[in-house]
Amino acid sequence: MGNGDSGSTLKNVATGAVAGPIGAVVGGASSGLVSMYAAGTVAVLGLLTACSGKTGGTAEPPASADSSNSSNTNSGAPKVPSPLPTQKLIADPCTALGDNDAASLGLKTPGKPNGQSPAGCDWHSTMFPGNVIGITPLTPNKNGLGDVYADKAKYAYFQPTTFGNYPAAYGSTLGDDRSEGVCNVVVGVTDQLGVSISTSISAGNNHDDPCGALNKVSTAMVNHLKSAQ
Repeated sequence: MGNGDSGSTLKNVATGAVAGPIGAVVGGASSGLVSMYAAGTVAVLGLLTACSGKTGGTAEPPASADSSNSSNTNSGAPKVPSPLPTQKLIADPCTALGDNDAASLGLKTPGKPNGQSPAGCDWHSTMFPGNVIGITPLTPNKNGLGDVYADKAKYAYFQPTTFGNYPAAYGSTLGDDRSEGVCNVVVGVTDQLGVSISTSISAGNNHDDPCGALNKVSTAMVNHLKSAQ
């Protein structure tokens, strides 16, 4: 998969470097398995259940109630270099990407609320409407990326990475479906909040490299949040 910082600029996405724009990589509703994993639904529940100790798709907050004094040190998760602004992001996850960012990535604007709990936002490809990117602040997890690291042994795959110096980790408790165009990553935007970003790609070049598409979206989100500081 590689490090999220490598060549993950909006310019590269717009010009189609590596595998082409996200729109050309996130596409065409064909695979039942991929559509079942629509971003912001099952994929996010897999991340939440890992941290809540539950199974069967019911997300519950972790036992620790006081997140302000929590440290990611014991879990092994890196601390964020500087907390990013999250109030607007939590209130409206569709603000995770600017319209210009989304358009440069080949995504339809504006994003649409996914109607799930926790609330997230979905962006569909302009080229392949069945391809979707979902972004969801994982508000039930009160220790940010630390909650993901604490349960990494339960993941079908787990790979740390960074985006613009912000720690992140690819992974899913629901199985490794990257070969089906599905990839999930959680980005630590503060030490108390992680943001899930998921791809469901059923058509286009990036079907075979969904995490590569995710790199570009994750980098764009981090840069967008930085610009609001």
